[in-house]
Amino acid sequence: MTLTESVLKGDRLALARLLSQAENNTSEGRAALAELFPHTGRAHLIGVTGAPGTGKSSLVNRLALHFRSLKKRVAVAAVDPSSPFSGGALLGDRVRMKDLSGDRDVFIRSMASRGALGGLAQSTAAVVQIFDAAGYDIIFIETVGAGQGEVDIVRLAHTTLVVEAPGLGDDIQAIKAGILEIADILVVNKADRPGVENTEKALRSMLELAHPAERIYLHHGQAISAGESPAPPAKAWTVPIQRTISTEGAGIPELAAQIEKHRDYLRSSGDWSARERARLAAEVETILQQTLSDQFHARVPETRYNEVMRRVFDRGLSPWEAVGLLTDGSGTTDRQATASNGPRERS
Repeated sequence: MTLTESVLKGDRLALARLLSQAENNTSEGRAALAELFPHTGRAHLIGVTGAPGTGKSSLVNRLALHFRSLKKRVAVAAVDPSSPFSGGALLGDRVRMKDLSGDRDVFIRSMASRGALGGLAQSTAAVVQIFDAAGYDIIFIETVGAGQGEVDIVRLAHTTLVVEAPGLGDDIQAIKAGILEIADILVVNKADRPGVENTEKALRSMLELAHPAERIYLHHGQAISAGESPAPPAKAWTVPIQRTISTEGAGIPELAAQIEKHRDYLRSSGDWSARERARLAAEVETILQQTLSDQFHARVPETRYNEVMRRVFDRGLSPWEAVGLLTDGSGTTDRQATASNGPRERS
């Protein structure tokens, strides 16, 4: 029996092995992902993001327990930051999710970001795809917790939870573009702390100012076309604000109900398929860029690359000119010609 067949039959050991191959981008892992792809597209992908210290891991732990009580199979992909010096990562999210240990219908995978920006690891989409094919109903994707620019999750998840907490400079954060604007549901966790009313008030003010009725997906700053969009729904989704105390389980059933309500909205409005198209378009774009980069480095001799880079370091070439020379030789400019032929006489 192949590794792919074992994963489809529910073999947890085979699932763990395949996840490792996907993270390491092996040829076996890529082949398995191709075989599993027709079995994907059924899971509800829930992104959980927010600043460090807002209690994302504890919140995911409680939500997973709640959905397990509803007989849902739950997977968690938790991304931890990698050290910029050693490259290592603590991968400590499972410490806060110990309540889920021993449940065979729960699978937690901690991942290192490995220097990727945007709050996710480069292989997060592949890991989520494997969980989906393996038959998990709910897949939580917990991001690094990098702050305002951590918005890549919106291109991967169907439902995005942005978690805030009192005492984190809420009045300023609430009016900043970026992370709060991607929320489908705003969660005020640690709601037993002082200042929770001010936090919720600031978030409501932000929602009243502007929240995009139509989600625009960007990839490296460019809008992604997801094909023909469905007709806009008669009633747009209104972003709710839900208070929770994850350490006590307070507000968790209400938050889970909001998540299911958003899933039903996506299905009825046609936005589910639109987000799926945008998600797949972003994934293809990412893989394409990585593949083209690998092909370039395989084609260009290292000596040639180092020679061009030396000229850049010496300020003899601009980065744009260097790329022109390395790709198709069109990087020669008037400035280079002048430098090689000597100064031109003034007329």
